[in-house]
Amino acid sequence: MTLDPLSPRLPVTDLTRHRRLREQGSLDRADLEAILDAGFVCHLGVVVEGRPLVVPTVYGRDERQLYLHGSVAGRSLAGGTPVCVTVTHVDGLVLARSVFEHGVNYRSAVIHGAARKVTDPEEKLTGLRLLTEHTAPGQRSYARQPNRRELAATTLLALSLEEASVKIRTGAPEDGDGPDAERGLWAGVLPLTSAWGAPVTDPALHPDTPVPGHIARREGTRQG
Repeated sequence: MTLDPLSPRLPVTDLTRHRRLREQGSLDRADLEAILDAGFVCHLGVVVEGRPLVVPTVYGRDERQLYLHGSVAGRSLAGGTPVCVTVTHVDGLVLARSVFEHGVNYRSAVIHGAARKVTDPEEKLTGLRLLTEHTAPGQRSYARQPNRRELAATTLLALSLEEASVKIRTGAPEDGDGPDAERGLWAGVLPLTSAWGAPVTDPALHPDTPVPGHIARREGTRQG
């Protein structure tokens, strides 16, 4: 099957087929991109020496590929290694009238593919720029750029966005019309949000060093 990472609809494959909770599944590529854009830490799953390994790492993306900082498992990801990457946002606890009906409002993306170690110098610079700007917009042009030694010591992985599975759960508990509704117990959603706090200046800085605007503007804004 030839997959198109730019199609507005996500393809259904053996790895991405929604087998459980199909009503929470989405085939809209815009949902995938929104989930990726709302976060900056993913979990990379790979088999290393016959054992599963899942590690958190930062990422960035363009329309076709996800770029990941990969030094944590670099030796096993020299090229063509099957991996699985997940990004999850928890939006709230769904507290029902019975424990069995409890759940979570969430957005999740699972991306399958073969990780590719980026060796082309231009692509490596582009991928690292995307990663840095996704994590801290504006920081790439503010801080010193990496030198040759630092670039050589950095492992960058690329993973196609061709094959991905998306699930989203929103809304209230689902037992409002069941027998437990007669118990008179409270039920609903306990929302969960995260926001950036006030920047904490490095004590080694001169006290007159200002916080750059691209960082200061994030204070109080929502993450995720």
